[in-house]
Amino acid sequence: MNRFDRIAALLIQLQAHRVVKGADLAARFGVSLRTVYRDLRTLEQAGVPLAGEAGVGYSLAEGYRLPPVMFTREEATALLVAEELVAQLTDAHTAALSRAAMDKLRAVLRRTDRDYLAALSPRITILPARHPHGTPPLAANLHQQLLGSIANRQVVALDYRAGYEGAPSQRQVEPIGIYFGQYWHLVAFCRLRQEFRDFRLDRIAGLRVLAEQFAARPDTLQTYWAAQAARRPLLVAVVRFAPEALPHVHENKHHFGWTQEVPTADAGLEVTFRVGCLDTLARWLLLFAGQVAVVSPPELRQRARALAQAAVAAMDGE
Repeated sequence: MNRFDRIAALLIQLQAHRVVKGADLAARFGVSLRTVYRDLRTLEQAGVPLAGEAGVGYSLAEGYRLPPVMFTREEATALLVAEELVAQLTDAHTAALSRAAMDKLRAVLRRTDRDYLAALSPRITILPARHPHGTPPLAANLHQQLLGSIANRQVVALDYRAGYEGAPSQRQVEPIGIYFGQYWHLVAFCRLRQEFRDFRLDRIAGLRVLAEQFAARPDTLQTYWAAQAARRPLLVAVVRFAPEALPHVHENKHHFGWTQEVPTADAGLEVTFRVGCLDTLARWLLLFAGQVAVVSPPELRQRARALAQAAVAAMDGE
């Protein structure tokens, strides 16, 4: 970071916090304490009203802020929540950019609003996503590189581990968008397969943004999903749940193609699902052992029974 950028960033730190210590500024910017003192004197000479107290730190006169980008307290709170989400769900580089953006936001807030955010921040927690094998690591700076390639229509070379076996492959792709479900995904036209494909970001072992630009496409994430849905016939399944199962059913039913539901005489529910894979639905239904009955189709009942028998055999060591 050059000196001009560092002094600008130092000013943002002063505006984002009530008091900052010289040692903390030196550690943040990777410079000596003497350099921090020199930068602070430069700000004073430029007319920035600084106050310093030995053993306490430095602060700005109340009311001195960068020219106004005014936020309501509710808008600032929404961005605080977004910062927590970005820190938990993206790569480290994007999380650092988010923290820097929030520092700039705090710098333009009134002191009362800054104090409000400071009090609220430790009370917001985003728990890590629960994956079967832990949280998948993402390659450094992955999100920003992909977003830049999407905006600039640049071809991307991927070192990709395909499928659960992690078979290595090299692809050149033309990206159109990224999205987050249980994992982060990239949707791109794969030149190797000559069709649009969905790539999980945690399976990207390496990425290079190439200088080559590709022609603009009308395709979007929405058109890709619509095309995938049209190619995959949906099966209708009807399942009856007992009353004690309903809290968990309501929490998760939309992940399994919920379409409609009808109350039953015993205060349970008869639920209709439209699914592309009966096996996925059958595995979920096993969580409700003794609290669920498959109405149709018979194939779903057979699949759930086979999975249950296999589970019992595995536990018995057969």
